[in-house]
Amino acid sequence: MTAQNQPMLQLKNVSKTFNRHTVTEKRALHKCDLTVDRGDFITIIGGNGAGKSTLLNIIAGMFLPDGGTITLDGQDVTLLSEPQRAKYLGRVFQDPMRGTAADMQIAENLAMAYRRGKRRTLAWGVTKSERALFQERLAGLGLGLENRLSDKAGLLSGGQRQALTLLMATLQKPDLLLLDEPTAALDPSTATKVLGLIRTIVDSEQLTTFMVTHNMSDALSMGNRLIMMWEGKIIYDVRGAEKDALTVEDLLKKFEEESGSALDNDRMLLG
Repeated sequence: MTAQNQPMLQLKNVSKTFNRHTVTEKRALHKCDLTVDRGDFITIIGGNGAGKSTLLNIIAGMFLPDGGTITLDGQDVTLLSEPQRAKYLGRVFQDPMRGTAADMQIAENLAMAYRRGKRRTLAWGVTKSERALFQERLAGLGLGLENRLSDKAGLLSGGQRQALTLLMATLQKPDLLLLDEPTAALDPSTATKVLGLIRTIVDSEQLTTFMVTHNMSDALSMGNRLIMMWEGKIIYDVRGAEKDALTVEDLLKKFEEESGSALDNDRMLLG
């Protein structure tokens, strides 16, 4: 099997339990199997505690699984730490403040992301060629940030910082882009703009992407594939034309069929 036609990611029998053998024991993932093809854009939905964020954290190496294997682009990464996996991944968190260093300039934040995985030197200054690249990529965001390279990231709005984080996460094309509720902390108008940027960047770079969201409409409108989780298990996996034909009502009905109970999550129902 060549590198080009093998899956980008495979999870086999992956499980994770927190606080094992205590009164607060929580089974977050249970024998999860998942095969992800190159270029898949997967949205992930499910109620609180379904295992959505744990799935992303397991892939990122923030937690190691209790059992099972994780293969990324043909390489077994099951036991690799988060720093060891970082060069393969781009990540955007729910909190816009987490992805950038507030006291550093926009150009310096981008330089950190651009040099990820490269050999470090004592020279720190942003080069002329790097500044030109950063201006070009920032201009593509349509937020006027290309003229603010010397501004501190902490001066930006939440939406601007999330857009900058997205650019940083994709500046060096990652094998996987992990988006953990990237618009949850934004107002609706800004969230719509950030979703548009996500769609543009993912499509243009043909990135293999996961996006956790509580918004069912966003889950249906974004990407080519949707998975639904419940109690640490993937209970529904749909893609292509079948996904495109779904409605929010269909998803609610499917959840009841697969889980045996109605969805009790205001954020998803109201979203």
